[in-house]
Amino acid sequence: MRYVLAPQAVIDLVEIWRYIKEQADVAMADRVESAIRERIVFLAENSGAGHYRKDLTNENVKFFSVYSYLIVYIPETKPLQIASIIHGRRDVERVLKGRL
Repeated sequence: MRYVLAPQAVIDLVEIWRYIKEQADVAMADRVESAIRERIVFLAENSGAGHYRKDLTNENVKFFSVYSYLIVYIPETKPLQIASIIHGRRDVERVLKGRL
């Protein structure tokens, strides 16, 4: 196992898929989910990727974008811990305060 999705990250991924399915179609929802999962695998192998965003949180997490979404993860964990997957237009700082 190279990575673990936190319970909230699992919910995020399901909600993203459902939203895209409603707004577009199943094929698009599948493509976006697949791209996010591919990037998570990449991060598990390259946990130095991404960047800190001290303007959003002082927690020791990094951010990596995929389409309009931010993968929030805890670097240097084995397996890599994925904390959240959040749309970039949301109030990311506020959302993370309730999650981290």
